[in-house]
Amino acid sequence: MALSPLPLGRYYPDTAAPQTPSDVGVVIPSLLRPELPRALNSIYEQDFKGRIQIAIGVDVAQGRLDDFESVFAARPDNVSILILTLPYSTSARHGGVHHALDGGSLRSILGYAVNAQHVAFLDDDNTYLPDHISLLRKAIEGRVWSSGQRILVDEDTDEHLAVDVWDSVGPGRGRFKDKGGFIDTNCLMVDKLRIGSALGNWSHAGTGQPGLTADRTFFRSLAGGTYAMVMRPTVLYRIRKTNIMRRFIAEKSVF
Repeated sequence: MALSPLPLGRYYPDTAAPQTPSDVGVVIPSLLRPELPRALNSIYEQDFKGRIQIAIGVDVAQGRLDDFESVFAARPDNVSILILTLPYSTSARHGGVHHALDGGSLRSILGYAVNAQHVAFLDDDNTYLPDHISLLRKAIEGRVWSSGQRILVDEDTDEHLAVDVWDSVGPGRGRFKDKGGFIDTNCLMVDKLRIGSALGNWSHAGTGQPGLTADRTFFRSLAGGTYAMVMRPTVLYRIRKTNIMRRFIAEKSVF
């Protein structure tokens, strides 16, 4: 019996030709959680006037693409959306071969696939503030990467808890200073032509064992590159009740 081919994705164009590079790409690995529309709307509401290409990679979906059709259709004229729906997960969490548990190789694949030189990243349960892309795109000019700060937010109540001054604070600082420092995935923008093969490090946990540390592996690969940090919050980062950051907030910890 002949097997039927499976569709591997969708493309929602903006008003320009797809071959014309966008000014910024935004990569989102997603489980198609209910929070995805909130993340997408935060991109739609950016004050950035250039073209934005959103690249979504679906990893073991919790929902159906058709459930989000109205959100995809509501994109502004300067926003296009590419959706990749592989028939399997590339993450070791679900039987794939890549040790990065949070999305496997999706950030690497989408980072290369997006038709833009400057690439930002967003998890589907977090959001950008309206000036995130414009500030980081201006800051990265002539540099390898740029970043903004993040506000820690209660995932249940949306209460703003604190600006992160412990983890996502840059090279040689904060809780991870002995390991080179750290910038959270959601806060980063990179010039992918300047970092080259480092995009592949999104697929690796860095220890040889499956884990949730691919973001640190990737950030370490940016070490030595020129950068600019925007010293104001541009991202809302939602945390659980059990997140260790709550202890740092309560104790006013210093690292």
